[in-house]
Amino acid sequence: MVIVVMGVSGSGKSTVGGLLAARLGWTFVEGDDFHPTSNVQKMHAGTPLNDEDRKPWLAALRDRMDHAAANGENIVLACSALKHAYQDYLEQHDPAHIHYVYLEGSEELIRQRLAARAGHFMNPALLHSQFETLEPPTHAVRVSVNETPEEAVEEIREKLHL
Repeated sequence: MVIVVMGVSGSGKSTVGGLLAARLGWTFVEGDDFHPTSNVQKMHAGTPLNDEDRKPWLAALRDRMDHAAANGENIVLACSALKHAYQDYLEQHDPAHIHYVYLEGSEELIRQRLAARAGHFMNPALLHSQFETLEPPTHAVRVSVNETPEEAVEEIREKLHL
């Protein structure tokens, strides 16, 4: 099984995803680690990524998901997966075993979180463009970012019966 913890930058994907994976005894996969250097440089400079920029990143993520499926590995993947096209691409090979968890919150709250975050390559100026691009999956488990990460993990476990 693959749980994709998705949402805009600053929504808590890595924190919640890492806690969820640890709680389940699964492998945590940080989607940001799969970005090519050129994407990281663009985001750091405040330039939004386009669909073409995201193609090699999405392909690498899907390869990692396919590897997990082929080896019977359960993973929690932290990945923005902002558009339906990206979500469809990621789940294309094994949709029955992919579950999306959408961390939802207001742009204002997430902007405040980004302002307090240090050491991340994502330029906070890109947040609005992420909200403009965001197409939450209709079939996702929705969890509010107003909860603590621990509360979010428990809600996810309950909703996915894990």
